[in-house]
Amino acid sequence: MSDFQLNEVDLEQERKEILRAFKGLLRAVKTRSREQTKMIRKAFDVAVEAHKDMRRKSGEPYIYHPIAVARICAEEMGLGTTSVICALLHDTVEDTHITLQDVEDLFGVKTRTIIDGLTKIPEVFDENASIQAENFRKMILTISDDIRVVLIKLADRLHNMRTLDSMKADKQLKIASETKFLYAPLAHRLGLYSVKSELDDLAFKYTDSEVYKQIESSLKSTQDVRNRFIRKFIQPLKEALQFEGYVFDMKVRTKSISSIWKKMQTKEIPFEEVYDLFAIRIIVDTPIELEKSDCWRIYSIVTDFYQPSPERLRDWISTPRANGYESLHTTVMSPQGKWVEVQIRSKRMDEIAERGLAAHYKYKEDKSEDSKFDRWIAEIRELMDNPELSAMDFVNEFKMNLFSDEIYVFTPKGELRVLPTGATILDFAYDIHTDIGDTCIGAKVNMKLVPLSYQLQNGDQIEIITSEKQKPNEDWLRMVASARAKQKIKSSLNEERKAISLDGKEILERKFKQFNIRFIGENLTTLERFYDMPSTGELYFRLAKGKIDLSRLREMENVNGILQIEKKNAQPKDKHELDVYPKINKKEDVLIIGEDFKNIQYRLAKCCNPIPGDLVFGFITTNDGINIHRNNCVNAEHLQSKLAYRCVKSKWKSQKLESHLVSLRLIGIDDVGIVNKITEIISNELNVNMKSISFEANDGLFEGKISVLVYDREHLDQLTQKFELIEGVKRIERWHTEGEEENLDDTVEDVLS
Repeated sequence: MSDFQLNEVDLEQERKEILRAFKGLLRAVKTRSREQTKMIRKAFDVAVEAHKDMRRKSGEPYIYHPIAVARICAEEMGLGTTSVICALLHDTVEDTHITLQDVEDLFGVKTRTIIDGLTKIPEVFDENASIQAENFRKMILTISDDIRVVLIKLADRLHNMRTLDSMKADKQLKIASETKFLYAPLAHRLGLYSVKSELDDLAFKYTDSEVYKQIESSLKSTQDVRNRFIRKFIQPLKEALQFEGYVFDMKVRTKSISSIWKKMQTKEIPFEEVYDLFAIRIIVDTPIELEKSDCWRIYSIVTDFYQPSPERLRDWISTPRANGYESLHTTVMSPQGKWVEVQIRSKRMDEIAERGLAAHYKYKEDKSEDSKFDRWIAEIRELMDNPELSAMDFVNEFKMNLFSDEIYVFTPKGELRVLPTGATILDFAYDIHTDIGDTCIGAKVNMKLVPLSYQLQNGDQIEIITSEKQKPNEDWLRMVASARAKQKIKSSLNEERKAISLDGKEILERKFKQFNIRFIGENLTTLERFYDMPSTGELYFRLAKGKIDLSRLREMENVNGILQIEKKNAQPKDKHELDVYPKINKKEDVLIIGEDFKNIQYRLAKCCNPIPGDLVFGFITTNDGINIHRNNCVNAEHLQSKLAYRCVKSKWKSQKLESHLVSLRLIGIDDVGIVNKITEIISNELNVNMKSISFEANDGLFEGKISVLVYDREHLDQLTQKFELIEGVKRIERWHTEGEEENLDDTVEDVLS
């Protein structure tokens, strides 16, 4: 068979596969009329034709991606025909000859609006941080117009994460960090728990692959034992519920790998001690008016068999979470002495928990009711309406609004308010009304007088005290936890700043008149440069505050009323702009650690102390050359997601042996001579130099912190394996002192300047 014939066969096979994938999509769209089926087919034909010459990094035809995204929308989010059509077309305007007008002509205005929201803003000539932020802001802008834009974008991101293996390592890290930073919290806020968990896990797989594989392996090896335990645990519950006549379903939800790791980190425990690796979910099919009573009756049956923990009862049926989540959670003790989480909910509640928004609006009885979720959308709209918010500021404020933990507090009249955990009196005051926030001087919480900085607790009843003489100040920004309060305070401060700036403008006008200088834009720009001011507004403000010496105007030349600065050989403010960027070809260059890389200064970041063998990347700082960070560094998510344009691929040069400082923490059972055994291994067996050592023993347990010099990751692994053989040592981990996080020197102003 000739190559030509072979290619023909391959293409024919591909066409059949594509058609099979499309039929699978149609099966996933459960409710559709004949007319809707025609429109989906039309969108498919347009997408196939538009993407016909395109392939993904994996080599497969590009059309598989929009089909997969559309299927996620239909199957996993429960979205309808319009969303499926938009998902099929979501990349056409950005990547092909199709225009927004073409989309409108073929599919209508609504489809055009959604596709427009999904189309990225074209990148400008210079790569900069705000492009990514602008794209995110553009997408979020559509929340108040059409929430489907965000849902389709999440489906798009989920499929990209599922197929991330075909990308280069540095791209994987960037996309995974961005997902963890913005998209997973967004999915959580929209009530898409399964999507959120999968995004978190997939991001974790690429940002900390070794730990991911270890936990994945541990879950597989303990699966059979876990299944036997679950069968034994649920058997009596099943029989009791059937006897009572309930129509129900029981599911077992295994905890996601990323949340297992989070629990291990926060509780400082090994995998074996994470008790809630799974949760038993009881889903009862019952009418909406009986939901609450039936869930509590089932709770009563569960606690007849197993002893509950009073501290672990969560009633999200009486007070649902802000994203619409409703469920009754309890943790009970099994006969084997293990704690087990049991979640009790109705079929309606389960659909809202799994599918989030689509189900929320499907079940919403009164379409005009102001649900907590709709209130959150209103807050997002408020953020949009602030013209002074830069793209990066917007992303930061929006991220604040994605709080996952909430507290429930009450007004003096008993009205329930939901605020983020850590909210203060000021957050509550601004939640009531802007004027109340601006004039707040304190409050009575549960009839006791408290200051503005008091952190609210669940169930607090708050009465705000105001004064007409009060006004916001800069310190208030450090006292609030909600994006709404922060924005309102900034807005008030800006109004005050504008009034002060007007005084500064008048001062400058008088001074210009005195020196015969014309009050025109050209002179103001010259003055900004001369006094090194970021804007005219800042110049006016500092003038009014007496921070600028206008007598220095004599140092400039006045030519017919036009100011001129004498030319000086000024050094650029940020050396990295001249010294680093031109020397790095971002597409090809890799920083080889251990070589003289184009005379660029680099150093190992103190926040994670990378050593040869660790997966690393370089970050271009503003005045300190390049910092080398581990991929799983505490700062990696921030750098890779928000400042990816300043990250460079890096790898270790293996030839040169150099020792690197690594800190280890050892935890175990205290025993006589255990310190001797540890120090003996360090000094005698591996000839490793020890820089510091400290041990603490408490109630039969010990914790040791050791700093040693090793050559590379392999050398470190040999050392930790020796430690693991010591009887009594239960856990060993890399460690750095708290508060040792890198000073990134990257405020929003620095990034955007």
